[in-house]
Amino acid sequence: MLISAGYRELNAEMHRQKPQYGASGAKSAAQVLQIAGRFDCHSVLDYGCGKGTLKDAIGLTLHVREYDPAIVGKDATPVSADMVFCGDVLEHIEPESIDAVLDDIQRCTGKIAVLLVSTVPSAKHLPDGRNAHILVHPPAWWVPFLMKRWDMTKFDAGKNGFLFIGVSN
Repeated sequence: MLISAGYRELNAEMHRQKPQYGASGAKSAAQVLQIAGRFDCHSVLDYGCGKGTLKDAIGLTLHVREYDPAIVGKDATPVSADMVFCGDVLEHIEPESIDAVLDDIQRCTGKIAVLLVSTVPSAKHLPDGRNAHILVHPPAWWVPFLMKRWDMTKFDAGKNGFLFIGVSN
């Protein structure tokens, strides 16, 4: 299961109530374009796209598909793309679903997966009072999960998170 019905509704409510929830994709547009050029990617799946600001920022430069289970119209089963971009999403995944979500991202990865993961609590809280980042762990916890699915080509850790770029293995 990728997401429980109750958690899907909590996230849908966050998207409805908070304009900035799920709106950070545009910040990664230049980086996505650079990586796409390096790996000869022509299509991108924005996995957990939220408000769709990455697609808006990239425009017609790349074919961008969007998937977000908490947004009607973006909740259909995603199809593969050369690049899967998953930015500020994995720390929002229910712990019991992380393997299923990573398997789904791997299924959708044509050439590379670009994952940006926060390792600190969020400033936002879910309607039920929990921190919006419900899966906060250090990079050392994440790496084995990722290396089971992708061969790492880049790993860049900062004080609040990390960037992982991997090719399907």
